[in-house]
Amino acid sequence: MMFDPEETQSRLPDGAACGACGSALQGPRYVHVSAWAMDVLCSVDCFRTVQRERNRVQWAERRRHALQLAVVVVLASPLLTPHAGAARHPRWESARAAVAPPADPRPAALPPGWYGPEWPPTETSLLASLGHDAWIHPLSGPVRRMPRADSRVFGAVRPGQRPAECRNGHCGVDLGGEIWGEQVHAVHDGVVDFVQRGANPDRGGSFVRLSHHEGTVFTWYFHLAAIPRGLEHGVHVKSGDVIGLLGDTGVKESAPHLHFAITVRPAKDWPERYIDPEPLIALWPVRIPIEGGDAGLVTTLARPGLPLGSANRLAGRHKPAKTARGKHGAAQPAADASGEGESSSEPTSGADQAPADSGDSEAAPEPAADE
Repeated sequence: MMFDPEETQSRLPDGAACGACGSALQGPRYVHVSAWAMDVLCSVDCFRTVQRERNRVQWAERRRHALQLAVVVVLASPLLTPHAGAARHPRWESARAAVAPPADPRPAALPPGWYGPEWPPTETSLLASLGHDAWIHPLSGPVRRMPRADSRVFGAVRPGQRPAECRNGHCGVDLGGEIWGEQVHAVHDGVVDFVQRGANPDRGGSFVRLSHHEGTVFTWYFHLAAIPRGLEHGVHVKSGDVIGLLGDTGVKESAPHLHFAITVRPAKDWPERYIDPEPLIALWPVRIPIEGGDAGLVTTLARPGLPLGSANRLAGRHKPAKTARGKHGAAQPAADASGEGESSSEPTSGADQAPADSGDSEAAPEPAADE
């Protein structure tokens, strides 16, 4: 920019020289202002000379920064760009493929002619198998009955020695109790394995045990008020058949309810053990009675239940029960039939409590003392 000499002359010291050529400043004066300095010049030519020099320095600085940025990008690109790696010799690739684990997480396909579930079965695989089969809830709808208190869930605290898988003692779930004498249904097609009628105050009262899937799954129904007269060992039942009425036999302090339990025995020489039925009854279809009659329809549209979840094992709360042995050495668990918030005496020995008319090649599991 150019200033009027009349305005700038008094501000310049005596003997001031041009910032470009060094000549004494006389006549018009020009001022070049940049971010770094301010030069007083004697002519337009000097002004242009200074301007070109400033531009040259500025562009040199920009090129230097651009070069630095390019170097950084080149060095960082291997870390930012995904790649498949360098090409390898085919022989190396075949050797590497031979020792590397398969990338597919799914289990390998079975050879032709082979089929069936995983073996030995796990509790997860057993629940998955039972969840895909045609089962129904043991109590009628329209409301799905689920354990409604922590004392009613699988593994809740119960006194005495119980099987280890029952955690703190409760080997099943307690359902219902709103209607004394309501119908209890077989949850699946099966065969009556054992029926307990009459007085049985310390072993769950009147109960029925059904065998399903050729003796690999058993369902237990305790505290029944009544059992149909024709229901005997060996009788075939269909899913939904009435196998008893809900009651309070064998219950000492709590309200009437159904104690429902499931045991599994994957093979004949395997020990029978309990599983938590709550995840299953939360999804099984519910039988809805038709108004004005005893008939009913099973619906899959009933809302799923909200499981409370099995109880956590308490340290030192219970010691596992010593399971009895059948004729072929199979361990026999003791079926629990405890009630909500009840107290009980210690279970008696199994010698005089085992069912006498089971008809199995092995002794039937003994129901535990009921609370």
